[in-house]
Amino acid sequence: MALEKAFILAGNGDLSRKEIEVLFNPTEYSLETSNQFQRTAVPGTATPATQFVNGNTQTLTMDLFFDSYERGEDVRSYTTQVTSLLDIDPILHAPPICEFRWGSLSFRATLEQVNQTFTLFLESGVPVRATLSVTFKEYKTLSEQIQGVRKESSADTKRIIPKQGDSLWMIANKEYKDSSLWRLIANANKISNPRLLTVAQELIVPVLK
Repeated sequence: MALEKAFILAGNGDLSRKEIEVLFNPTEYSLETSNQFQRTAVPGTATPATQFVNGNTQTLTMDLFFDSYERGEDVRSYTTQVTSLLDIDPILHAPPICEFRWGSLSFRATLEQVNQTFTLFLESGVPVRATLSVTFKEYKTLSEQIQGVRKESSADTKRIIPKQGDSLWMIANKEYKDSSLWRLIANANKISNPRLLTVAQELIVPVLK
């Protein structure tokens, strides 16, 4: 089986995109994904109410090795092609969008950070070996993100009976996925003091519009 070479595509259109050569495939790479939650202290409860805020951008990090010693070339003629992805595009007024490809990995992103380490030099002082520690941040347009998220809400008014230990905050978090919407339930049931929730009292959970 032929060796699959890693490379970077830079540019925003098929005609203007250029391929940046990666001299050696990385020995490993790391993908980091996380979510952001908001935790709000609720009076009378042991733990804060947790509410999902948004997902964070996926991050791809790796070390890229460059060696031009046998060619007798300045290794910066290769590394600057990568570091130039940090430069501001005069048309976009932002760094260019790029795509790191290697085998089944296709990661559309912007280059966020590069750390260059030069480790071998000719007698003239010209560097011929370098390692670039690179960090790519996933790139998606707003329309792509909206299309990828399916939001659902309560479609029908519900009637529920609270159990021992339940609170309006807990019920709102369960029904609406947002504990801060407890006032909708309180208003629908004419509850003036949310701390005085009677067990076995039927509650109306209104439609979330």
